[in-house]
Amino acid sequence: MEKRDRKKHFILILLLVVSFTVSAGCIKDFEEGSNYGITDIEMSADSVKSSYVDLNVTAYIENRGADSKGNTTLLFKAFRQQTGLLEVSEENEVGVIEEGDTVTVSQQIRLPREGSYTLRLDLYEDEQRKASSSITIRNLEAMQTDLQEIGLQISGMDFMVKNVTSGKVLIESDIYLKNEGSKSTENYRMLVKAREMDARLLADKEWTDTGTIEPEATAIRTVSLTVPDDYNYAVEVSIWDDDVIVMTGEDYVQLNPEKVISKEEEVQNKNIQTGDFIVEEGFEEPMATEETSESASEAAPGLGSLMTAGIILSALLVIRIKSRRGKDE
Repeated sequence: MEKRDRKKHFILILLLVVSFTVSAGCIKDFEEGSNYGITDIEMSADSVKSSYVDLNVTAYIENRGADSKGNTTLLFKAFRQQTGLLEVSEENEVGVIEEGDTVTVSQQIRLPREGSYTLRLDLYEDEQRKASSSITIRNLEAMQTDLQEIGLQISGMDFMVKNVTSGKVLIESDIYLKNEGSKSTENYRMLVKAREMDARLLADKEWTDTGTIEPEATAIRTVSLTVPDDYNYAVEVSIWDDDVIVMTGEDYVQLNPEKVISKEEEVQNKNIQTGDFIVEEGFEEPMATEETSESASEAAPGLGSLMTAGIILSALLVIRIKSRRGKDE
């Protein structure tokens, strides 16, 4: 029984060691009779786009024996794990590696932003393979795309109704663009679209420019969109660098919002008079004038009449008192 338990423990430890070796990603492979070894592989993402990833791969090559007899070459190959097919192959000239030296070789490779890959590195000297190593690349689709590499951030949107005519609403959209980079931005093209939220139909779209924005500054770009009344819309903003979308943002305008009533979660449409929200040019709040006192007196009708009646009653009372005194005398 004790021998069986020891055997189980040995198998468990062996599985853990194998699992750790595979999950570490880098598997060393030294050729017999070779003085060379690829001791480490480092990777970093130079750029992450919606469809591909540019990886910077750095290999550390060590010469543990005599000086290399000829020029050495490092070959980078990426195989798709699902199919085993070769996806990318790049070659980098290393040159002569002296005894005891460790050199670094960097190479950029571009891979589709999907699936898993095995990256294999082979070191050749005079067309003979001297060392090899491999590393596994997974979950590229989980990497965040660098849409904000231009420095711009869509920090918010405001909407105003400018006109309502024949079932059409003119909406003025203010888009806030903030430069979070360390230098002035370039002038990019910006597309603003109003899309109906249920049917996803496009109601209107307009092109404009972002303009040049200084570091840490926020600029407002205004676009007018005309849409049918009584619908809800998603206002979509996309910033273009030539034919590439580098930034996106979205906000909502609800001309026919809904509210939840009763315990049964019944949905009821809220009627909004869009014309009530029209913002006229040059609109200012009226200033208070001296006529306020007059309007205040007018707001209390009958006050003057009461005062007059009081005076008359007082006079009559005085006359009556005097008449009584006269009779007593």
